[in-house]
Amino acid sequence: MRKTPHLASTPHGARRRALRRCSLTALLLCATPTPIVQAQAQAQAQAQAPASGPNYTVPLGIAMDEYPYPFEVRYLPLVIEGQPVRMAYMDVFTPRPGATTRPDSAVLLLHGKNFYGSYWENTIRALTAAGHRVIVPDQIGFGKSSKPDIAYSFDLLASNTARLLDFLGVKNVSIVGHSMGGMLAVRFARTYPNRTRHLVMENPIGLEDYRFKVPPQSTEQAYQSELNNSDPAKIRAFLRRYFVQWKPETYERFVEVRSRVALSGEYPRWAQASALTYQMIYQQPVLHEFPLIQTPTLLVIGQEDRTTLGRDLVDAETAKTMGQLPLLGRSAARSIPGSKLLELQNVGHIPHLETPERFHTALLDFIKS
Repeated sequence: MRKTPHLASTPHGARRRALRRCSLTALLLCATPTPIVQAQAQAQAQAQAPASGPNYTVPLGIAMDEYPYPFEVRYLPLVIEGQPVRMAYMDVFTPRPGATTRPDSAVLLLHGKNFYGSYWENTIRALTAAGHRVIVPDQIGFGKSSKPDIAYSFDLLASNTARLLDFLGVKNVSIVGHSMGGMLAVRFARTYPNRTRHLVMENPIGLEDYRFKVPPQSTEQAYQSELNNSDPAKIRAFLRRYFVQWKPETYERFVEVRSRVALSGEYPRWAQASALTYQMIYQQPVLHEFPLIQTPTLLVIGQEDRTTLGRDLVDAETAKTMGQLPLLGRSAARSIPGSKLLELQNVGHIPHLETPERFHTALLDFIKS
């Protein structure tokens, strides 16, 4: 009886051994990449991995899509001057046991010019923990919202905000406006007094009429100024003036975002929107409306704040007379009927970040009244 040869000893088996050797060689080549392939893989991994600290070299789109907010972001579609746009917002509440609806005591938070809704995170948490529903829009031209080239006005932003409340089914709110948001809060309270339960202005700009001291500039000049201030060092120097003590672990994120946006291919469009909103602030003062405010009002003023508009456009002597928030806050409190003034010592432009406990205690006490 013939003995069947082992498969490996046949020509067919030899071919299979050769194929296995080739496959093993290929596998080893794949497992040990060349320096070029290895470098490419490392670069891809670094690009995909979340940054452990500030990163000023990765572009960020002007809609900040890649930038995480602390709560879910949704969008309200609008049409402004024939342009379809989207208004980003957070609508946050913590349901109580057994509750099936959102609380009626809604609070509206309005951001400043150089910020966006996410910087309200600790205020949102404080308010929702106290049982409030909190609505935080990014105004058109800011944050995650669209950046159209339009005629910006406080009337327009107030109207957009009212449309957002209508969309959410919210009849009235307590309003907290910081910096430029304080100017918008005044316009909203004046335009919609029946929808405004309380008005809180946190270190608002617009406590003085900048047109009396700052020379006008064209939108093109304001646009070029924005383009020329995109370096991280310049941005950091600008933002440091807002705080009594610079805390990199807390505040450097604002430098990072602004620096990364400047690397975006659409940065010129962002700069144009910023220039147009500068013109809005300059050309549309609200302090002359203070005596007409009918809403219970709280002014919160960090006493070290010297924020003003157009300081770099005036001489040194004039600059010294501008942005005197302690004096301006007292003057505003006298102008607004029945208002309350809270002066926070050793605090700068953003009390809700610099001294959150004092700010939130005062805020919650006031909106309970």
